[in-house]
Amino acid sequence: MAKYLVLIQDAIAELLGQKLRTFLTMLGMIFGVGSVIAMLNIGEGAENEALKLIDSMGVNNIIVNARDYEKEELSEIREESLGLNLGDVNAALSTLPFVEGYSASKNIDVYDIYSDFNKSQAQALGVTVSYFANANMQLSAGRFLTQEDDSRLSQYTVLGANTAKELFSGSNFSAEEMLGQYVKVNHVWLEVVGVLKAPAGNKDEFQGVQIGGDRYRIFVPLSVIVQKFSSDILASELDSIKLNIAEGTDPVVAAKAIDSLIKLRHGGLDDYSLIIPAALLEQQKQTQQIFNIVMACVAGISLLVGGIGIMNIMLANVMERTKEIGLLRAVGATQEDIRQQFIAESFTISVLGGILGIVFGLALSEIIGFYSGWAVSWSIPAIFLSLSICMIVGVGFGVFPAIKASKLNPIDALHSD
Repeated sequence: MAKYLVLIQDAIAELLGQKLRTFLTMLGMIFGVGSVIAMLNIGEGAENEALKLIDSMGVNNIIVNARDYEKEELSEIREESLGLNLGDVNAALSTLPFVEGYSASKNIDVYDIYSDFNKSQAQALGVTVSYFANANMQLSAGRFLTQEDDSRLSQYTVLGANTAKELFSGSNFSAEEMLGQYVKVNHVWLEVVGVLKAPAGNKDEFQGVQIGGDRYRIFVPLSVIVQKFSSDILASELDSIKLNIAEGTDPVVAAKAIDSLIKLRHGGLDDYSLIIPAALLEQQKQTQQIFNIVMACVAGISLLVGGIGIMNIMLANVMERTKEIGLLRAVGATQEDIRQQFIAESFTISVLGGILGIVFGLALSEIIGFYSGWAVSWSIPAIFLSLSICMIVGVGFGVFPAIKASKLNPIDALHSD
C-alpha cells in the first residue's frame, strides 16, 4: 500500500510540474462527468417530483373526470346522458367487486372569495369526506370534513395551504389561529375547521394531466355545494370521481371494466375521461429509463474523449521524458516500475478530473435548478459510478503509453535528443 501511495505522490509532483497541460487534459473529464451528473441530478429530481404527484392521485385509483363542452353541444349530450353522478359510483360499487371505495368532487362557479383580511382567487371544491384520504392530504391544523358535516349541511371549510396564507395575509395568523375564522364564497359564509399542509412538489400537472393544485383550493362538503350554491342546470352532478381499486387488481383491466359500465349508463357517450395513475407511473419509469440510457451513452462518449486525451498527453510525456526513463532504467528501475509510474500518472489525472467534474456537476445542477425552478435531487449512485468509471478510464488509457515507456531501450533512451 505504501508503494502505491509513493507512486501517487510522485505522479502528483510530476503533474504539478506541467499545471496547464494537466488542467487541459482534465477538462474532458471535468466537462464530461459534470454535465452527466448535472443532467442525472435534474432527472432524478424530476422523477422524485413525478412520483410524489402520482402518489397524490393514488396508484391504486382510477380517476373519472367529466369532459367540458360548449353549451349547445352539452344540451344534445344531456338528452342521452346525465353526466357523472353518484349513480355511477353506486353502480360501480355494487357490480364491480374490485372497487372498494370512492371519493368525488364538484367545482363551484366562484365569483367572490374573501375573508375579513384579504381576497383570494382560489378554486372552491365540494368534496365527499373520503376525498382528503384519497389524495393523501395532511393537516397543518384543525380537522378534515366529516360525514356529519355533510349530512347536516354544515357550512364548514378546509383551506389549502396557499389559500389560507392569501386569505389571512394581513392578519399574521398561524394555522391554528385561522380555525374558527370565516370565509365567504360567493354569498355563503363558511367557518374554517381545517388548514392543509402544502403538498410535496410545485407542479399541478403530470404527463399532461391536471392533478390538483390543492394548495390553491377551498374545500366544502359536497351536500352544501348541491344545496346552497347555484350551478348550470346542464352541468353534471359531479366533476370528478376517484374509485379505489383492490390491491392486486390490474389497473388497466379495471379501467376497461369501469369504462364499459359508465359508458353503458351514459348511453354509449364518451362524456368523461379516465386517468390511470398506475399507467402514468409505468410510463414515467420507462421515460426515465430511456433518459438514463441516453445519459449513459453521453457519459461513455465524454469519458472516451477524455480517455483519448489522457492517452495523448501520456504518449507526449513518454517522448519528452525518454532520457529520464533511460536514466531510471540505468540505475535499476525495472520495466514494471516504469509501467506503474506512468499508469499512476494517468490514474491520478482521471481521478482528479472526475472529482472536479463531480463538483462542477453538482454546482451546475443547483444553478440550473435555481434559475429554472426545476426540482434537483442528488443522485449518489451516479456520483460514485462516474468516479469509478473515471478510474477505469485512467488506468485503461494509460496502459499503452506505460507499456511503450517500459519497453524503451535504456541505452537508446539515454542517447536520445
